[in-house]
Amino acid sequence: MDMQEITAALRAKVGESSGLGATLKFDCGGDGVVVIDGRSVPNAVDNTDRETDCTIAITRENLTALISGELEPTTGFMMGRFKVSGDMSVALKLQRVI
Repeated sequence: MDMQEITAALRAKVGESSGLGATLKFDCGGDGVVVIDGRSVPNAVDNTDRETDCTIAITRENLTALISGELEPTTGFMMGRFKVSGDMSVALKLQRVI
C-alpha cells in the first residue's frame, strides 16, 4: 500500500470515534506520516506532520502489515518492528482500532 491507501484504510478503521482520546502519529520516515486525531469530533486521519501525544516509528511495509492484520501489534513491538515514543497508553489503545 502507498501512503494514501494506508491513510484511507486507517480513516475507515477509525471511523467517527476511535476511543483514543489523544493524537497518534505513524512516522514512516521518508515515506511520510499518518496522524490520527482522536480528540477531534469526528476523529480525523491525515498526513500533516505535527506533534502528537504518541509517535510510532514504523516502516510503510510494517504499517501495511499492521493494518491488514498480518502483524499483531504486541508481537510487532516485542520483535522491534516498530518503536513507540511518548504516551505508551495511547499506543495500547490503538489495538482497539486496528
